[in-house]
Amino acid sequence: MAWQMPDEPFVDPDPSSALETIIMPRTRDLGDGFEVRRALPSMRRRMVGPFIFFDQMGPAVFRSGHGLDVRPHPHIGLATVTYLFEGQVLHRDSLGTVQTIQPGAVNWMVAGRGITHSERTPPGLRASGGKLYGIQIWVAAPKTHEEIAPGFAHTPAEALPVVEDAGARVRVIAGGLYGARSPVSTLSELFYADAVLAAGARLQVRASHEERAAYVAEGLVELEGQTYGPGQLLIFRPGAEVVVTASAQAGGRVLLFGGEPMDGPRHIWWNFVSSSRERIEQAKEDWKSGRMAAVPGETDFIPLPEPEPSGVARYP
Repeated sequence: MAWQMPDEPFVDPDPSSALETIIMPRTRDLGDGFEVRRALPSMRRRMVGPFIFFDQMGPAVFRSGHGLDVRPHPHIGLATVTYLFEGQVLHRDSLGTVQTIQPGAVNWMVAGRGITHSERTPPGLRASGGKLYGIQIWVAAPKTHEEIAPGFAHTPAEALPVVEDAGARVRVIAGGLYGARSPVSTLSELFYADAVLAAGARLQVRASHEERAAYVAEGLVELEGQTYGPGQLLIFRPGAEVVVTASAQAGGRVLLFGGEPMDGPRHIWWNFVSSSRERIEQAKEDWKSGRMAAVPGETDFIPLPEPEPSGVARYP
């Protein structure tokens, strides 16, 4: 997914609250009825730990003959992570990978010094029509790993650990949480989890990492007497004691994520992330000149945005 700076409103919590920031991203229509909610980066908070991009995809219902069509596009300096609640996405990349991702599984693609990929609805599902609902994030690479060789790993849903307690069911997508650790290999210490809460269930978000956040995907959750709904990103203060409670009527679903602060600021332009502005300029020229590897079997691609349209990311 290409990045544009969201223009969302913000809420400033009380200084004594466990919340540092509440972000309410605007919904954007990418065409064919497919909508995304972009929570990171935002005008006020660019990253949470190494997490630099957070999109909710859908939920969308495609008619027969329609589907997701993200043409080949490049990345550097990050890992893209796709996690679905419903539907399927067919991933192809310049390494020759062809992988269909299904609900609960994880596609973790390391861009390193450069990779190209496409994301589409699989042909069979496109013919019949169907739903698509999930999350795509980008994880910025540490400086020591920004220029490593690109790579791709698929982890099926059944390989991810699940922790259950008192009405809370937490699937650990990456990193470690609640005594469980995902087999997904990461480039830095972090946590990322999908928590489904029964009505009235309580969930402690431990202060084991300095930067933590919870994204409300479904239902309602309560914190410190306030109620938060779908699409809201709750960013917690370092060290704060946090317990979220699902609505007594509907329950809730939240994505938990975070980690330690990055080893310096990151620049983001279109699909490129780097600690160096010069490296991003090089990547722009490489893509424009056709020097980055193509996706085997695909001839179309997303061109470099020129001239830069309003809303395309610029350097901070």
